[in-house]
Amino acid sequence: MPLALLALAIGAFGIGTTEFVIMGLLPEVAGDFGVSIPTAGLLVTGYALGVVAGAPLMTALGTKIPRKRMLMLLMGLFIAGNLLSAMAPTFAVMLIGRVVASLAHGAFFGIGSVVAAELVAPSKKAGAIAMMFTGLTVANVVGVPLGTLVGQHVGWRVTFAVVAALGVVGLAGIAKLVPELPKPEGVHLRHELAAFKNAQVLLAMAMTVLGFGGVFAAVTYIAPMMTHVAGFADGSVTWLLVLFGLGMVGGNLIGGKFADRALMPMLYVSLGALAVVLALFTFTAHNKIAAAVTVALIGALGFATVPPLQKRVLDQAHGAPTLASAVNIGAFNLGNALSAWLGGIVITAGFGYTSPNWVGAALAAAALVLAVLSAALERRDSAPSAVVTGGTPAGQPAQVHH
Repeated sequence: MPLALLALAIGAFGIGTTEFVIMGLLPEVAGDFGVSIPTAGLLVTGYALGVVAGAPLMTALGTKIPRKRMLMLLMGLFIAGNLLSAMAPTFAVMLIGRVVASLAHGAFFGIGSVVAAELVAPSKKAGAIAMMFTGLTVANVVGVPLGTLVGQHVGWRVTFAVVAALGVVGLAGIAKLVPELPKPEGVHLRHELAAFKNAQVLLAMAMTVLGFGGVFAAVTYIAPMMTHVAGFADGSVTWLLVLFGLGMVGGNLIGGKFADRALMPMLYVSLGALAVVLALFTFTAHNKIAAAVTVALIGALGFATVPPLQKRVLDQAHGAPTLASAVNIGAFNLGNALSAWLGGIVITAGFGYTSPNWVGAALAAAALVLAVLSAALERRDSAPSAVVTGGTPAGQPAQVHH
C-alpha cells in the first residue's frame, strides 16, 4: 500500500476524533456555556446534518479542482472549524464551528475514497479504501478516549485545539505524499449527477443508511443500556466504547480484504450477522461479559460493511464516482441520525433501554433485503438476450417454411 494512504488515514483520524469526542464532553461544554445537556446535544446533530449537506455541496464545488488540491482545501476547512470551536466565546459560535468542520467530512472521505482506489491495482481497491477508513476506526480506539480524558482534566477547548493540530499534520501529509492525480477529462458536474440515475447507486446508498443505521440505533444509547441494564459503572462506558472501536478496526480491515474477493457475499454475511447480533443484544445486555463481547461484535460487523458499500458505489458510478462517493458518506451520517431518532422513540414509548437493539436489527435486516434485491437486478441486467419460443434468438426473424 502506498504511503499516500497514510496521509489520508491521518486526516481520517482527525475527522473521526472530532466527530465522536463531543459525545464524551457534552457535560463540560454544557456547563461552560450554561446550557442544558439536550441543548449541547445540538453539537452532535448539527455536525451530522452538516455532513449530509456538505458532502454533495463541497464535492460539487470541487469538480473543477484537482483532487489533491481539493483534499488540502478540505483539511484547511476542517482546521478552521476546530479552531473556531476551541476559541468559541458563545455556544452559538461553537455550533457554527462544528458545522464548518463537518462540511469537510463527507467530501474528504468521498474524494479520498476515489483517490485511494486510484493509487492501487484494481484487485486492491477495497483494501485501499479500508486503509484510509482505518484512521476513522482507530480514532474511536485512541483519539476519542484520549480526547475525552484531556477535555475532562485540562479543558474541552484544549481537545479541539489538539484536533486542529492533527488536521495540520494531515494537511502536510497530503501535500507531501499524495501524488498529483490528473482530473478525468470530460467529467463535469452533470456527469457526476447522472450517476444518481443508476438504480444500483441508489440501492447501495439505501443499504448504507439502513445497515450503518442499525449499528447506531444500539450504540447511541449504549451508556444507559450498559449502566442501567448490564450493571456497569459509569466509568466503564469509556472502555466499552474502546471495545466497540477495536471491533470497528478489525471489521473494517476484514471487510476491505474480502470485498476485493467477493463483494456481495461479504455484504450478505456482514449484514445478516449484524441483524442477528443486534437482536441478541437485547438478551446479552443483561450480562456484563456477554454484553462486552456483543459490543465488540457490533463494531466489527458494522464496519465490515463500510469498504464493500463504498466500493459498490464507486463501481456502479463508474466514470464519475466522486460525488456519489461523497454522498454515500453523508448516507452513513443520515443513518446515524435516523436510527438515533427511532431508538429514542421506542425508549420514550416505554419499551426500555434495550429496545433500540430491535430497531437496529430491523434496519440491518432491511439492508440485507436490499442487497439481495440489488444482486438480483444486476444478474437480470447482465443476463444474455432472451430467447423466443422455438429457440430463435430475440431480435432475429424466424424462418418461414412454405
